[in-house]
Amino acid sequence: MKLKNIYIAITAMGAITLTSCSDILDVDSPSQKDAATVFSNQENTLQALYGAYNLFGQDSYTSRMCGVYMQNTDVEASAPSAGVPSSDRRAVWSLQSSAITGFNDMTNMWNHNLQAIDRANQVIEGIDGSSIGNTDEMQQMKGEAVCIKAYRYYLMCGFWGDVPYYNTASKWGGNLDKPRSDKFAVYSQILQELVNIEPKMKFSDVNTGGIERMNRDFAIGMIARLALFRAGYAKAFDGQMKRADDYLDVNSEELSVTYTNLSGQQVTAHTHNEYVQMAKDYCQKLIQLKPRNLYPDFNTPFANENSYTCENNAEILYEVAFVESMGGDVGWSIGVTNSGSCANGTTTNQVGLTPSYYISFADNDQRRDVTCGKWQHQSDIVYPTEGTGMGIGKWDRALATKSLGSSSSKGTGINYPLMRYSDVLLMLAEAENELNGPTALAKEALTTVRARAFLNSPTYTQDVTEYVANLNSKEAFFNAIVDERAWEFGGEGLRRFDLIRWNIYGQKIEQAMRTMLCWGISTNEDLLNNPEVIAAFPEAVNYVKYADKMWFKRVGSTNTKADIVWYDQKYRPTDDDATMEENGWMQQEVVGTATYRSRWGTQLIKRTTTYVYNGKEYSSCTKTKNADTGATTYVLGTAPSSVEFVVESGNTSGVTRRDVYAASDYATRLYRGYANGALTKSDHNVPFLLPISVTTLNSSDVLSNDGYGILNNDPGEGINAVVATIEKENY
Repeated sequence: MKLKNIYIAITAMGAITLTSCSDILDVDSPSQKDAATVFSNQENTLQALYGAYNLFGQDSYTSRMCGVYMQNTDVEASAPSAGVPSSDRRAVWSLQSSAITGFNDMTNMWNHNLQAIDRANQVIEGIDGSSIGNTDEMQQMKGEAVCIKAYRYYLMCGFWGDVPYYNTASKWGGNLDKPRSDKFAVYSQILQELVNIEPKMKFSDVNTGGIERMNRDFAIGMIARLALFRAGYAKAFDGQMKRADDYLDVNSEELSVTYTNLSGQQVTAHTHNEYVQMAKDYCQKLIQLKPRNLYPDFNTPFANENSYTCENNAEILYEVAFVESMGGDVGWSIGVTNSGSCANGTTTNQVGLTPSYYISFADNDQRRDVTCGKWQHQSDIVYPTEGTGMGIGKWDRALATKSLGSSSSKGTGINYPLMRYSDVLLMLAEAENELNGPTALAKEALTTVRARAFLNSPTYTQDVTEYVANLNSKEAFFNAIVDERAWEFGGEGLRRFDLIRWNIYGQKIEQAMRTMLCWGISTNEDLLNNPEVIAAFPEAVNYVKYADKMWFKRVGSTNTKADIVWYDQKYRPTDDDATMEENGWMQQEVVGTATYRSRWGTQLIKRTTTYVYNGKEYSSCTKTKNADTGATTYVLGTAPSSVEFVVESGNTSGVTRRDVYAASDYATRLYRGYANGALTKSDHNVPFLLPISVTTLNSSDVLSNDGYGILNNDPGEGINAVVATIEKENY
């Protein structure tokens, strides 16, 4: 049940937020109450803490940072429309953010993160100076403030790389205009704060607010996550991907974290391996202190969110507590599409999943049909989507148990998970493998996650027991973790940052593009029979069995995905189209002027046809045969530049039909800022960092967009990679 007057719905008091001459933080006006008064009792302290939570309810987070801007991966991606982006979010979708230094979203994201950090710092300092600051409840609230600060820096470092670090609250006359600090130093410093406060926090089943307030469960998990980011890769000033060990003095105080390990010894992490060990220690700490089971049904945590149900000491460690009409775009900008006139309102769905992600799932993995929303609602009737139109099936406003109203859009009040227990298990498996290879501990953690995914599957032994047992090298196990995190967390906004810290971002989006292109090739006989195409794309033959379209029947009218029964979930039927239609299966449904199709592989290849005659190329060709004489009239092109002529029966036309096959516009536009939409880029250096906005730069004397490769990518239209040109003479 939702907390009454939860923090998202409360207007931030600004009770202790002071202003300065600089507007970088864009802080609120000073309060009539001073800090000593505010932090002299728990009630006022809680209100000040809610002020830090409050910024989760701004658009900069509710749709942007928690979903829309976490795309451009091999899992989550939406293709922008044609046209070079200018001051809109399409540039972020397509890795072309250098084109939008004036975009307001960039300003708001930057400001709201720093505002939340400053409000958290005010709470931390206020509690430290309070006469009741050492009480259990005050220390818990301090821990929440540190967690908020840590999560906001996790976002900032992921989006901008090096960012200013504020370890004290803003004060009158203070200098807020700070230069960038190295992201690895930021990770280390916020980790130390988390390590220091975590033992004084309460677990979610004890703390007021449960999983809707940050708690000890989440703090321990966040330490593990940030330790892996501190150990991983990020983009350095020279634009190259590096670990801290590659270019920094990791023994310096600002890059070191001291903590108590599982043996009770105080140790200090400096190097890559030591931070991986730290991540392992904290994963095991949570498992030992607060063990729990995964829900048997993978859909349960998301069904709980759709039904506004919270369960403490269960799978979700912390979820953002959104409130209706006060922020919360889950089910609006991220989720299943609802359009037309719907009882629970409509969406502007802006987060998609790639077709290559869908077919990557094993056949009996229950996560696929929960995560991949291949259905949509139009006026409260369910229809299929196309392969390039999938939303995130985990959240669907049509299933919301509160009556949102037909005119509702934003502000669904559906919560959003920031960490689940399966994340801790997979981080443990990853850390253990990095340190010691695929040991029994690593395999046990991975097995726990896969066991739920394939529960009751007829191929359980093959997909779980044998699959994990056969991961006998460090590299194979790491690749399995990369895959498992994709299947487990699709749509939950983790993939983008994970790919960065692993330094495989370019590799994975190139792999996704090539998979989609090969799938498209497999749907065309001309390409499959072309030796040059198969020589260049030999794996295309492996996709022949995959569906070019999917067949379905409508079996109900409940406005749920159960209304649609699919004949083929992934593979082509053995019957031909005519037989499928005779048996009542549909590949499209026409309602009024709208057509709902289930095209899949056929969408992933683009054919452009032109006609060559007497050395000139024309965009169209019509042929009309005279039934009496057998002569054919040709019309090439369009008036007034068209050419018309008659070919007598038995003569050749001299017209050559030229078919150029290339990657689809969808696939090209997903990542067109990377290698200009081509399939490969030799250095795999993805332009993922966002620029600091012009507005922010104009208010600063020390910040700039110099370095990091931020402004080096060409915001062009993208180039469709050509597969083959096939000509047919005398067409």
